[in-house]
Amino acid sequence: METIQLPVPRTQSAYSLERALHERRSVRRFSPTALTLEQVSQLLWAAQGVTHASGLRTTPSAGALYPLETYVVAGNVTGLRPGVYRYLPQRHELAPAGRANARAALAAAAPGQTAVAEAPAVVALAAVEGRTTAKYGRRGIAYVEREAGHAAQNLLLQATALGLAGVPIGAFDDARVAAALGLAGDERPLYLIPLGRPAQH
Repeated sequence: METIQLPVPRTQSAYSLERALHERRSVRRFSPTALTLEQVSQLLWAAQGVTHASGLRTTPSAGALYPLETYVVAGNVTGLRPGVYRYLPQRHELAPAGRANARAALAAAAPGQTAVAEAPAVVALAAVEGRTTAKYGRRGIAYVEREAGHAAQNLLLQATALGLAGVPIGAFDDARVAAALGLAGDERPLYLIPLGRPAQH
């Protein structure tokens, strides 16, 4: 299948980092408003985008080994058919990676986490731990998990700056999430992050 070229992410805005830190909140209820492809592009870039010709990214990585794989499960994204897509940081593209009804399967894998079913998109962070443990041994697993935290925080702060919100979720069945996303055997899911515009109270 052909990849989808994402809009070029911006590297400047009038929304300060300090304001994003102050206003970021975990949100579990979302408006039915669709996300745009531009918003998805910016969010993915914030999480794992390439920022230097050498391949360095927006988040630190032990040994610059980049074990994370980033997926977006689109449910209501303008210009993007429902389904699972893998983010390709070096090309800033999306590669179709899974079935169209993945959001329902993902929600079933995270019982009680209604945000997974209701958000217009869910970003999933998975890891190929072997990329890091090959150099650092078992200690590398901790490095990978910390890296996922860096990426998730970048994503959530960028969401805030876009007038969006999300919530990092770790309560799920690993095997069922892996199946819903179509992960390779060496990939382990670490985070589900539903994203959208906060519902009006």
